[in-house]
Amino acid sequence: MKQTSFNADQVEWRRITDPGSVEYKIDFEYSLMGFDRDAGRLDMLLRYAEGQGHCRRHRHVASTMTMVLEGEQHLKELQDDGSVKHILRQKGDYALAPTDAKPHLEHGGESGGMVFLSMWAPDGILFEYFAEDSSISLGTVSIDEYVASWNRGGVYGVV
Repeated sequence: MKQTSFNADQVEWRRITDPGSVEYKIDFEYSLMGFDRDAGRLDMLLRYAEGQGHCRRHRHVASTMTMVLEGEQHLKELQDDGSVKHILRQKGDYALAPTDAKPHLEHGGESGGMVFLSMWAPDGILFEYFAEDSSISLGTVSIDEYVASWNRGGVYGVV
């Protein structure tokens, strides 16, 4: 799969919401941009809804390059001592996280936000998802699972 140009209005977006989430507002869209199973790579876009739309609590198992394309990306990263590290990225900011990142919440600013994620998963696993309190793992999603759900017209990950 290969795309060579980008226009946010022409990208196929899949929206995920969870009205049952009590702690934070899950409301985001994502789009598969490309992947290479043999190389362990997957590229995607993530767009946060206005009003601090969150994605699900997770950690990146894959090494992840993040580029903020629009708006803001806020992260609340759970530290080993139980404290929370707040990270703010704005349009144009770049970050590179190693494999096995810490669990975190992420959301856009009041006007939302959009990020490009390029992931390298040497074992094929992209993310691990957690319950709202971070103490219970809900499972992982692999490149193959992500691509299969995309091809079926579904949404990826554990809900």
